[in-house]
Amino acid sequence: MNAQNYDVVVIGAGHAGVEAGLAASRKGLKTLMLTINLDNIAFMPCNPSVGGPAKGIVVREVDALGGEMAKVTDKTHIQMRMLNTGKGPAVRALRAQSDKVLYQQEMKSILEQEENLDILQGMVDELIIEDNEVKGVKTNIGVVYNAKSVIITTGTFLRGEIVLGPLKYSSGPNHQMPSIALADQIRDLGFDIVRFKTGTPPRVNSDSIDYSKTEIQPGDDVPRAFSYETTDFIMDQLPCWLTYTSNHTHEIINENLHLSPMYSGMKMGTGPRYCPSIEDKIVRFNDKPRHQIFLEPEGRGTKEVYVQGLSTSLPEDVQREMLSSIPGLENARMMRAGYAIEYDALDPTQLWPTLETKKIENLFTAGQINGTSGYEEAAGQGIVAGINAANKILGMEPLILSRADAYIGVLIDDLITKGTNEPYRLLTSRAEHRLLLRHDNADMRLTDIGYENGLISEERYDRFNRKRDNVNVEIDRLSKIRIKPNEHTQSVIKERGGTPLKDGILALDLLRRPEMDYMSILEILDEEVQLSKLEYEQIEIQTKYDGYIKKSLIQVDKMRRMEKKKIPEDIDYDAIHSLATEARDKLKKVKPLDIAQASRISGVNPADISILLVYIEQGNVKRVEA
Repeated sequence: MNAQNYDVVVIGAGHAGVEAGLAASRKGLKTLMLTINLDNIAFMPCNPSVGGPAKGIVVREVDALGGEMAKVTDKTHIQMRMLNTGKGPAVRALRAQSDKVLYQQEMKSILEQEENLDILQGMVDELIIEDNEVKGVKTNIGVVYNAKSVIITTGTFLRGEIVLGPLKYSSGPNHQMPSIALADQIRDLGFDIVRFKTGTPPRVNSDSIDYSKTEIQPGDDVPRAFSYETTDFIMDQLPCWLTYTSNHTHEIINENLHLSPMYSGMKMGTGPRYCPSIEDKIVRFNDKPRHQIFLEPEGRGTKEVYVQGLSTSLPEDVQREMLSSIPGLENARMMRAGYAIEYDALDPTQLWPTLETKKIENLFTAGQINGTSGYEEAAGQGIVAGINAANKILGMEPLILSRADAYIGVLIDDLITKGTNEPYRLLTSRAEHRLLLRHDNADMRLTDIGYENGLISEERYDRFNRKRDNVNVEIDRLSKIRIKPNEHTQSVIKERGGTPLKDGILALDLLRRPEMDYMSILEILDEEVQLSKLEYEQIEIQTKYDGYIKKSLIQVDKMRRMEKKKIPEDIDYDAIHSLATEARDKLKKVKPLDIAQASRISGVNPADISILLVYIEQGNVKRVEA
């Protein structure tokens, strides 16, 4: 068939695919997105939720770069809550329960309206490769689409197999068609493949739940949003509900463990450590008398309720028995059974920091194909891959986010440097600079980058600059105003539970006190608030955590200096005889771009780094011959 020509072809239209396609097309490139089923664009086969610890910050980062996930979540959620409000700003995170159907519909509508983006239903069976460079794709019906770059975002579709009790059959998520031919070709191209699995719980009919036996989990009663552009807030929210497994639940599971693929001897891919199945939890944590079960509505227009915490691959009849043993679910009518799904993923150490593959030029991958779990991790990779695929075509500098820039930077660096032996989940503990990577300051960190890459409008950038200027000007002003210990000042401080002043103090120093906030300072100064809440919250956080932030910035500066010490791409590690064998093998596999990245590779110790530094600084670096 006659070939059609595009700049960028995106394979898949999940959460990585949509961000990749939008980024490339919004940078002015003619982009094609191919998906097995148009009705499943941005589908949520697991929990229809967005955000949570670390993940919620990624959503904000995607928004600051010019992505779409945050905006669509703000338009379609049924509940939103800020988590960890009693803790410091570094671990606060927004989480939303989305309307599963509305989210898909809204995202599909946005894609359909994008000027440079075509979306097409079709199954890609083959990458067209010439001289280790991708040139396009071919579908299962023989249609060829030429492209300068291809981004694979196939999620869990590559050689997907659903597992339910003793049954195992070829399928993508939610019983869609799997991608077999493309998976075969990727293996044949010599990529290292890992076999992972993930799982889902059953869904039940809301009308069959006895909510009187559960605990209500309402959304926040104050306006919340992921996107910095959102001005209309949804306050009509639906509650979630909390219940627990019972002793009887645990008995049922233990009696049927021989039917669980994990314990029956069936060969299975590696599952996610931080989202175990209910049978895995019962075995691993057998000292716990019960486990939390959250009942989460899947949308306003459906009765389906997601039974969070009951992920399982036990047979359907056992799942019904389990449900009936849980308080509130004694008479629950199951609408969908839970299942596990196995799939192929790439060893992500085969990627550059741009998410381009090292083996095939102009071929990028993003999302679960890179070994991650979660919609948010997929979206973060998707926008980076889309920007970089476009930038390479346009001759622009690549976008490489460091570990101090964004959680997305932590995510990608972890993947390409350390790899992963299980589905990777982003956690706050993975970020050594997490005090810098907060929910509140994603725009401060990344809006400039989004603007430089053409994904932030002039209007939005002007608003952002006004906010940044307002924050900086007010911090500077407060650093110069001296507050005297008069009767009014002492009264305000006493009301806040603080210690009275003995001498005059700068307003900014008084704000550093834990009991004081910006509004208290204005009350002492007898001034009306002129800033938005987001602006003065930014002032409070920057001021109160100034000392810790400065310490983090010192560490970042050290890392930046190491990043400037580049490693020649074609260095011959075999010529560095003093390197430990493990270090040499790992360095040859990962091919780090700089000393900072090399120092983070598992198996490369400080002595190896010192040897490598001396070897490079001597200037007689031996190169691998092409």
